[in-house]
Amino acid sequence: MKKSSAKLFVSIFLITVLSSFFLLKKEKPAFYIIGDSTVRNGDGTGKGNLWGWGDFVAAYFDTTKISIRNHAIGGRSSRTFITEGRWDKILATLKKGDYVIMQFGHNDGGALDDTARARGSIKGIGNESKEIYNPIMKKQEVVYSYGYYMRKYIRDAKSRGVIAIVCSPIPRNDWKDGKVTRSKESYAGWAGQIAKEEGAFFIDLNDLVATTYEQMGAEAVKPFFQATIRILTSMGPN
Repeated sequence: MKKSSAKLFVSIFLITVLSSFFLLKKEKPAFYIIGDSTVRNGDGTGKGNLWGWGDFVAAYFDTTKISIRNHAIGGRSSRTFITEGRWDKILATLKKGDYVIMQFGHNDGGALDDTARARGSIKGIGNESKEIYNPIMKKQEVVYSYGYYMRKYIRDAKSRGVIAIVCSPIPRNDWKDGKVTRSKESYAGWAGQIAKEEGAFFIDLNDLVATTYEQMGAEAVKPFFQATIRILTSMGPN
């Protein structure tokens, strides 16, 4: 074998072996975050002091072992995050062993078909639906319940071998007799019910954050709501 031929053979052999190695090497899992402005506000850089809790999640993980991808965006509901095609784009990249943590509800209580946003979902976790004309998308649309959309996220994720984690919506700056108003009878409660029914993990952020706010006191919490909600930043990693 000529020297040039031998070099070519060795090159082909090494390329083949190394290519096989990299193909066999397991890609690190990704941790996807989806939600509204309380999860990621503004452009995610903190400009204008706009933050969401998802902006600080990476600090709690070893990012050499897991990739953190915050796809949350302000103003979206459980419905519009899907109808705008954002969920489909994530589904196209999900792989077995990934994680999806989701928090929706703050924007689901709006109108179904108003000319400003048309982002509301039907209240509750039932199978109700309503056909409307969406003035924003300029087309007919069948709108479903909050529970329907949350089920879809969970089922879509689990069908791909992805671990689904549901969070109840964080509380608003709403106090009564020294206590933060929870939404156990609405979105916080519904999120927990759906997670339980679908076998997803559940984090009751509504109660956890409300309890933390109460420990801090209403005056200390006020600055969090001057521009937007920036929560848990005063709490270091456990």
